[in-house]
Amino acid sequence: MKTALDLVAAAKARVTEIPVTEAEAAIRDADVLLDVREADEFARGHLPGAVHASRGMLEFKLSSTPSLAARDLNVLLYCKTSGRAALAAVAMQEMGYLNVKSIAGGFDAWVAAGKPVHQPELPSFG
Repeated sequence: MKTALDLVAAAKARVTEIPVTEAEAAIRDADVLLDVREADEFARGHLPGAVHASRGMLEFKLSSTPSLAARDLNVLLYCKTSGRAALAAVAMQEMGYLNVKSIAGGFDAWVAAGKPVHQPELPSFG
């Protein structure tokens, strides 16, 4: 019986992971940067320019969003530590996407490297 970690390891063997040191260049080269974390994680802060598509709804979002439909899009994914992004990348490959990569170490590695994070604006009531 396989565990979640077994599935992630198998997925990582099938996808290209970009080291965080090369992530900014990969983001510039990407057509879309997808954050596959949950909505509450995205709301607490995300990579500048990222589009949210939680891992659990990814296939549905891709299928219902015309701007994400082209199978030759250059897509860069990330999650918290890179496990969900690897699983998402495999799902996208199985859907026919040709250019899907993920950021090794995910959001945590990005933050640890001192890279910029978009923080949501909190409303001002005074």
